[in-house]
Amino acid sequence: MTSAVVTACAPVRLRARDWLVLQALALWPHGAYLIERALDGSDDPLGLLALASAVGLVAWRSAQLRLVPRLPWMAVAIGCTLLANAAWVLGVPALFAGLLASLAIAAALAAWWPQARALTPLVGLLLLALPLVATLQFYVGFPLRVVTAEASAWVLQVVGIDAWRSGASMLVGDRLVIVDAPCSGVQMAWWGYFTACTLASTHGLPDGAFLRRLPLVGLAVLAANVLRNSVLVALESRSAGLAPALHEGIGLATLALVAIGAAVLMQQRTKEFR
Repeated sequence: MTSAVVTACAPVRLRARDWLVLQALALWPHGAYLIERALDGSDDPLGLLALASAVGLVAWRSAQLRLVPRLPWMAVAIGCTLLANAAWVLGVPALFAGLLASLAIAAALAAWWPQARALTPLVGLLLLALPLVATLQFYVGFPLRVVTAEASAWVLQVVGIDAWRSGASMLVGDRLVIVDAPCSGVQMAWWGYFTACTLASTHGLPDGAFLRRLPLVGLAVLAANVLRNSVLVALESRSAGLAPALHEGIGLATLALVAIGAAVLMQQRTKEFR
């Protein structure tokens, strides 16, 4: 009889993965928002890829999660969850509420994540899961196009082509070539950071090394975007113009270079460069 009473009164302890599932379910309005934005055409569906990668990486490490959570991080996770859902109910901009939801999941992961494993790349994937591309195009797309056009003009002048920037366009000889929204590099930056976060997590790169190398990914994206734009402008300015298939091919080739560069940067190394 005593044994039965002890068993009946024993506390029920949630495993890490069970808690994380419940945390995600508590934030369901924000997940529904991500899916809606991805499917209604108002933003690129890239965020779903980042979210799927984050879920896959957590599932991969699930056997290594802590048995007992870090209570301060658990408190932060609960607080951010309440703030995120309150923001949703009060009609705060959905992207900001989604940011709070991402931070809530990140704090929950910090509570359960093994000490020896880097967490920062996974947090990066959670942020990339937000519908950011359209918003970034709206707010920073034009300045990035101006910077790209100016740098491309310098590159073309170095190789002997008469090129000048005019706003977010370029004058090449007597032809005006527009640097349009896709040439801002926002999507290329997303892919670069996505590759960096995913590979840093799979390669076990420490948080400090990841954060030190992350700015180099941004520089690689900027250089690749300027190179792509310079080649495209030089070809577009010809009397024959540029075939759409070749335009797309150059873009994909440059994107592949960015991914390779990010992969090289996020390799685990015995000596960290500075």
